[in-house]
Amino acid sequence: MRFTIYQESRLGGRKNNEDRTTYCYSRDALLMVVADGMGGHHYGEVAAQFAVQALAEAFQREARPTLADPFLFMQKAMLSAHQTIADFATSHRLEDSPRTTCIACIVQNNIAYWAHAGDSRLFLMRDGRIVARTRDHSRIQLLLDEGMITAEQAATHPDRNKIYSCLGGPTSPEIDFSRKTPLEHGDILLLCTDGLWGVTPAESMAAALKGRDLMQAVPRLLDQTELHGGPHRDNLSVVAVRWEDTCIEDVTTSISTQAMAEDEVTTRLDQFGRNPAYKSELSDDEIEKAIDEIRAAIAKYNPKQ
Repeated sequence: MRFTIYQESRLGGRKNNEDRTTYCYSRDALLMVVADGMGGHHYGEVAAQFAVQALAEAFQREARPTLADPFLFMQKAMLSAHQTIADFATSHRLEDSPRTTCIACIVQNNIAYWAHAGDSRLFLMRDGRIVARTRDHSRIQLLLDEGMITAEQAATHPDRNKIYSCLGGPTSPEIDFSRKTPLEHGDILLLCTDGLWGVTPAESMAAALKGRDLMQAVPRLLDQTELHGGPHRDNLSVVAVRWEDTCIEDVTTSISTQAMAEDEVTTRLDQFGRNPAYKSELSDDEIEKAIDEIRAAIAKYNPKQ
């Protein structure tokens, strides 16, 4: 495989960052995940951390070097994260369980597979156009589908933040799966939270990234989104990959997995509370306790094989 990938999460205008992101790759498979936590105080970021870490740790165990069934993998990992969040709420006697959206994508054998719960989105961009995207599990999307509101009305609708599927809620999440989607050289897969897509239209994002180096173009896109988002802008997070033909000449920013061993996995995952950009409201002791709980909970539902 050969690809260029960029990952970043920003605080926006909020006091705390409840978004989490990760990507992992083996010699023949790539995983990307974005989660947007909900629940107030620090609990939203705990839920989002459960989601990204559960998927990353499962990938580390199972990608040898491909996954037997990418759709089943994502379903099992998301449901595992859902259960660990519910157990966390029970053990802490929380009145309302923390929750998180989750969008995950796997690429192997030049085919993309994705799954999501909530309103964090995936866009597949080709030649500056949107050729596929996820459909939000939201009240607004239902109103749009029924023709009761317009896209312009959706942008300012009072129910625009209400979603009906997530990890950690009182019922099992509704998880939507894509079709198996072959990728072409130069295709861009962009996963992001609503802090990005809610401010910058998808078509504008595709145009901004067309033919440009992702390592420079994505930060500029985030800069522009923050500028237009105003002082109360949400956290905004993104993982973006440009898929490349393995036969092309090396690009300085691209990653080639050709020399990796079959059981080798590279992971980019910030440990809970460790990234200063997250500006966690927790004390060091609370962070350490949360890290231990997250590891123990994930290990409970994902025993080492």
